Amino acid sequence: MTTQIRHPYLDHPGPLAFAHRGGAADGLENTMAAFHHAVDTGYRYIETDVHATADGVLVAFHDATLDRVTDGTGRIADLPWRAVRQARVAGSEPVPLFAELLTAFPEVRWNVDVKAEPALAPLLDLVRRTGAWDRVCVGSFSEARVARAQRLAGPRLATSLGTRGVLGLRLDSYGLPARPRRSAVCAQVPVEQSGVRVVDRRFVRAAHARGLQVHVWTVDDPDRMHRLLDLGVDGIMTDQIKTLRAVLEERGSWV
Repeated sequence: MTTQIRHPYLDHPGPLAFAHRGGAADGLENTMAAFHHAVDTGYRYIETDVHATADGVLVAFHDATLDRVTDGTGRIADLPWRAVRQARVAGSEPVPLFAELLTAFPEVRWNVDVKAEPALAPLLDLVRRTGAWDRVCVGSFSEARVARAQRLAGPRLATSLGTRGVLGLRLDSYGLPARPRRSAVCAQVPVEQSGVRVVDRRFVRAAHARGLQVHVWTVDDPDRMHRLLDLGVDGIMTDQIKTLRAVLEERGSWV
């Protein structure tokens, strides 16, 4: 680890191991069952997603609609919580409230992908009410949403770079003029995007020079995990939580 810790959220010895959607490989993504399994496996960093229901209730769920992973149908943003709470992931597991997760797993730090604009205000309000500033990092594919989160919450809130910030960091790693956002604490990126390599030694070096950690998603192959860790990345998000734990144990880096 070569980066200086810029936010308590990142204060952890060794590389960060993130259970992506709680560990989505078993088909129970973003459920209490998945999160309990991740915690029982030893994970203290979990990635999840949030949407807001039509009546403003914040739920941990990836898709905009219930259709793919539950026995329910319809857009979450168009449904009240009383309808969403009836849906079952894989026919058995209810959709959890994000507030329930903060309470149920007090030692877990959450990496939260804000999937839609209506979810941002309820999320920040919840973090404010619970004082969970050190336990939540906010990211989004929307540059504007990340910027709004930073503007509303200030430096108390850990955020990742938005898409333009990642592009700026990539250009910077090539020696081209760019100004990645300084308010973020990490860059959370895929290994490649649209066939273009994102994470290489230059990218990691440029991020570390600016005090940013590099977290890579979603990596399930052990050989790729090893290669990324050899490059010096600071965290890996995976659906295969036992595989990542085994890789880190092999390297003496599992904490």
